[in-house]
Amino acid sequence: MTPARGSGGRRRAAGGDSDAVTALLEAIPFPCAAFSRGGSLAAANDAYREAFAGLDGHDDRTRLLASLDGGDGDDGDATAPREVNAPHSNRWYALHWGRAEVEGTALDLLTAVDISARIEALDSHKSQQEKLLFTSRLMSVGEMAATLAHELNQPLSAIVNYLNGSLRLVDQAGGPVQVERALVAARTQAEHAAAVISRVREFVRAREPRRDAHDVAEITHTVVELLRLEAERQQLRIELALAPGLPAVHADRVMVEQVLLNLVKNAIEAMREVPAAQRGLRIEGRVNLDGEVEVRVCDRGEGLSEEQGKQLFSPFFTTKSDGLGIGLAICRSIIEYHEGRLFFEPREGGGSVFGFTLPPSEDGGNGT
Repeated sequence: MTPARGSGGRRRAAGGDSDAVTALLEAIPFPCAAFSRGGSLAAANDAYREAFAGLDGHDDRTRLLASLDGGDGDDGDATAPREVNAPHSNRWYALHWGRAEVEGTALDLLTAVDISARIEALDSHKSQQEKLLFTSRLMSVGEMAATLAHELNQPLSAIVNYLNGSLRLVDQAGGPVQVERALVAARTQAEHAAAVISRVREFVRAREPRRDAHDVAEITHTVVELLRLEAERQQLRIELALAPGLPAVHADRVMVEQVLLNLVKNAIEAMREVPAAQRGLRIEGRVNLDGEVEVRVCDRGEGLSEEQGKQLFSPFFTTKSDGLGIGLAICRSIIEYHEGRLFFEPREGGGSVFGFTLPPSEDGGNGT
């Protein structure tokens, strides 16, 4: 009988020790738990149960660590705190391990310090740094563009003047018609280049955006005309499919033209390696189910992978060997400023669709 009484006494003592450990853990303001050397949960405070009870295996050391992102199931090292994420709550914790012996029972003690605020602050800081870097590079690109526009504008003006003078001389001398046509064509190209430079200067010039009612069809025709010669060189025709009666959009015309110009230019470049017979560029315009004006640029290029699609609008990501990776990021900023949305989707039958939405003008007119 005596052994039985001794056995029962040991069980009561063990229970009492567990209660004492639990009481001690409750005094700690962090999630804390004690595990036996075999890995089973011996005691825990309420903060631990609140933080980890939603995880499968929270009552076993190895299973607990395996279920935490970054825990990988190791037993832990008291000298090396580990930062882990609890997937059920998306909270971050720094795990600290220690060892203790209570009445001859060896225990592994876990303290989990919630560091979610620090992780969020670090992520926010990193995001701000990336934005500052992007802004810095964008300012540099803008300065270069403004400088180039200024430097090129004067020689282009001189070229146009020389061509006009040459045309007058040919006309006075009754020169060959072929020479006159060549000079007219050269002047047209020079004037086209000057118009592009003018729009670049307008785009990079610091000014407050001017949002008015504008006709999507007029914006589209302006962009198509600017890229007409480039499209001809690529042996492709730009098809327009604008729904009749599209409402005017409330937008800064120059900004929207730059977005559409970028998307159409990208579409043309995407089909550079595609056989001429398979090239097809289509610009669509419609009112979507949300009542927004939606413009879509559809190409028949090689398309993009799922991974590329996820990174498309990230600053400095590019699929071009000579690209800067800022065009689409700028486009997205412009469209979001207009309370719209820039999007990408694969085109049925091959290729890509890039589009954006804009709010209609409140007056409901067709714009100017």
